[in-house]
Amino acid sequence: MTETSWRPGGCHCGAVRYEVKLPHAFEVEDCNCSICAMSGNIHVIVPGMNFRLLQGADKLSEYTFNTGGAKHRFCSVCGVKSFYVPRSNQDGYAVTWRCLDYWQDFDVTINRFDGQNWEANAGALAHKSKAPAP
Repeated sequence: MTETSWRPGGCHCGAVRYEVKLPHAFEVEDCNCSICAMSGNIHVIVPGMNFRLLQGADKLSEYTFNTGGAKHRFCSVCGVKSFYVPRSNQDGYAVTWRCLDYWQDFDVTINRFDGQNWEANAGALAHKSKAPAP
C-alpha cells in the first residue's frame, strides 16, 4: 500500500488554504476541455474525505456552465482556481497540482484527458474519487 499524508495547498494570495491526502507519487489529469485548456489547469482527483478546506470558504466564488455539474471555485481575491468539484467525480475534488505547496517535489505522472469529448471519456475518471478498500 502507498503511504499518504496531508499535503497543504492554496491560492496565490493565501486567502484560500486546504489540505489534501496524497502519496508522494500520483497521477494528474491534463484535460483539454474548454475551461482546463484556457486556464492551463492540471489536476489530481481525490475522494471528498481526502480534502479539507482550512480557510477561505468566504473568499470563494463559484462558476458553472453547460450542465452545471462541475463547481469551479475561484479565490475572489487573486482569481486562482486551486480546487473544484469535477463533473466526473461530484463526490470528490480536483486539486490543481501546481497549487500544492512544493508541487515540483512530487513524483507526478501526467495523463492526457480528452475533455473535448467528455461524454465519451468521463467514465475513465469515475474511479478517481473512490476511496481504496482498507
